[in-house]
Amino acid sequence: MRELQVPSGVKANLSPDGSQIEISGKLGSTKKTVNRILLTMKVDAGKITIEETKNKKLAKKAALAAQALGSEISEAMKGVQNGLEKKMKVVFAHFPMSLEVKGDTLFVKNVFGEKKPRTAKIVGSTKVEVKGQDLTVKGVDPYDVGQTAANINRLSFVRRKDSRVFQDGIYYVAEE
Repeated sequence: MRELQVPSGVKANLSPDGSQIEISGKLGSTKKTVNRILLTMKVDAGKITIEETKNKKLAKKAALAAQALGSEISEAMKGVQNGLEKKMKVVFAHFPMSLEVKGDTLFVKNVFGEKKPRTAKIVGSTKVEVKGQDLTVKGVDPYDVGQTAANINRLSFVRRKDSRVFQDGIYYVAEE
């Protein structure tokens, strides 16, 4: 059994069937899925309780799932209170890249001189801001922010060129 304290200013709501928990705060909300075969959850006043299944064959998996879900929920509580931000920078020596956000897609034009722009999906309610060669990825859900930043970083992967010479790309600078 694992217990988490809900900080002031954060609300936790369990769905009626117990399959999802919604964490909401001043900056937004996020949902986490609960594996009901391995875990049962209860939300009381200011406390979230995660209980593992009694099935001995699933005990090890249930313990790992409880630990993972507990850390996901605690990080989500930090995210809805303070927000998460990753800063990235566009670096190029050979071909100047330009960035453009349209809806939930980031377009990067002129990567290694290619005619067709490369695209990255913006996951969830994450916001991407482009200012010149600086890029900021903001959001409340740690998974969504991290996956969006990884999608953007993966865009500039070197194909059919020597990676020691062509080091152009979009790289992480700071995480807050």
